[in-house]
Amino acid sequence: MIKEEKNYIFGIRPIIEAVHAGKTIDKLFIQKGLHNDLFAELWKLVRVKRINYKHVPIEKINRLTKKNHQGVFAFISPIDFHNIEDVIPSLYEQARNPLVLVLDRITDIRNFGAIARTAECTGVDTILIPEQNAAAINADAIKTSAGALLRMNICRTWNLKLALQFMKESGLQLVACTEKTQDSMYKPDYSSPTAVIMGSEEDGVSPELLKMCDARAKIPMNGKITSLNVSVATGVILYELIRQRKKHEH
Repeated sequence: MIKEEKNYIFGIRPIIEAVHAGKTIDKLFIQKGLHNDLFAELWKLVRVKRINYKHVPIEKINRLTKKNHQGVFAFISPIDFHNIEDVIPSLYEQARNPLVLVLDRITDIRNFGAIARTAECTGVDTILIPEQNAAAINADAIKTSAGALLRMNICRTWNLKLALQFMKESGLQLVACTEKTQDSMYKPDYSSPTAVIMGSEEDGVSPELLKMCDARAKIPMNGKITSLNVSVATGVILYELIRQRKKHEH
């Protein structure tokens, strides 16, 4: 019997069962220094399935549940994730003009939900997020997204750099929405297959990803505050992209 309450699960055997049952583990907390034969079985699964885990003090797990957790606690993802390597060829097969939204270290759940809602409204084909340093996809995120997260393809990758390289080789141009440029967001031509990269609110798109981009796009600012909330910025650039694509259709 899988001991599951809402979007989480605890106990070594229940988590092993959940993984075998095909549940997607969003994040696994493991008590520091945990070693026993049963845990060894779970640890093997963690490595084979590349489950996102973190070693934490036992107090952290005790705060999450008062029940017998055996030193492990997992959040279960309410959605299934896809691989970008499968999604892009499939989009071409469907004669789509791929539009991918890449989120680099966006960790705020409400921002993430709002971005997903805008992405669904603007016809984004898939959202690509990293395995680590990404917002948890939980009930809050789904609610903020107005259910968009349940309707969209969400891809996860262990290596954003490799995923971007794959998209480049698949014919997508990479456009970074960034303040670190003089080029306006109106300059790139978005009519071809495109991946738009949005960066964290703290420091924007990471330098190693910026280097890979074919174009940089800056949202014009006329006020005293020099940056927009990342979910608003995403909406601004996606609607410019739509405007251009609509123009090319006529």
